[in-house]
Amino acid sequence: MNSPDSPLTVPPDPPPSPNFFRNPDLPFVLLRVLLYLVLAEAFTYEFFWIRNFFPQSGRSALAPQNLMTSEFLRFAGVFAAAWVMSRLERRSLGEYGLPLCGAMGKRFWQGAAFGLTEISAVLGTLAALGYYHFGFVDIHGEVFLKWLAFWLVFFLTVGLFEEFAFRGYAQFALTHGIGFWPASIATSLTFGAVHITNPGENWIGVTGVVLTGLLWCFTLRRTGSIWFAIGMHAAFDFGETFLYSVPDSGVIFPGHLSRATLSGPAWLVGGTAGPEASIFDFVILLSLFYVVHRLFPHNSQNETASTTLSRTDSAT
Repeated sequence: MNSPDSPLTVPPDPPPSPNFFRNPDLPFVLLRVLLYLVLAEAFTYEFFWIRNFFPQSGRSALAPQNLMTSEFLRFAGVFAAAWVMSRLERRSLGEYGLPLCGAMGKRFWQGAAFGLTEISAVLGTLAALGYYHFGFVDIHGEVFLKWLAFWLVFFLTVGLFEEFAFRGYAQFALTHGIGFWPASIATSLTFGAVHITNPGENWIGVTGVVLTGLLWCFTLRRTGSIWFAIGMHAAFDFGETFLYSVPDSGVIFPGHLSRATLSGPAWLVGGTAGPEASIFDFVILLSLFYVVHRLFPHNSQNETASTTLSRTDSAT
């Protein structure tokens, strides 16, 4: 029995257990990713349901107004789901790779330069070998300006949607449970899988999409945000669809700049999938991993926030 003057022996308080919405254990992480996907699907369905109350440009999914509206609503769906998760996890929305301070900033334009360089190098090589011909310019004057503006805005929206959907919350959360590179493989394989249903797509093109997804995960890790990937994604698609007027992931869109033609062995020109399935694009993509490695070294202060936070939460 303790005397009045002796200190009481009080057991220390147990360490606080991690909150469900910040628990780094894999089952909790997978449940949060599942919740995010359900929310994204629900928000997207609701936004498209609301759209049905407004006039649409016919029934064609490739009509410019329908293309733009669809991509914007898909981005709105994944963004709204991520916002809900940020409230539940008590995090800043920018921690999921899309900080507002980086919007259209240096990293975005660096990525845009990479995207245009990649597609220009692929088609420049094919042109030098006689497999690609730019053809006659097909649009002029006011029509040219309208399509130029449309494709610039459209592919920016595509970049925002697809990068935030695959390299945003999903990448951030999975990094907590399985580590950055296993998470990158999972999100990149999913990124490739959703392209399978594109008309004209083939397995080589899907493989190229997966490799591209891994590259964009690498830029996320080295730059700390997905703005570089958004710029590169948007610029590559813009160059492929409008500037060089060739198939984009198996889809031939309206509003081409020219009557371009691709002809030659499928392994060289990409077949129906387009130049992103060309062997030259694979070579260039692999070289870009090295370029990114040299430009953004691992010991820089741009290491992705998701990696840092996953270590912090694991130690909590």
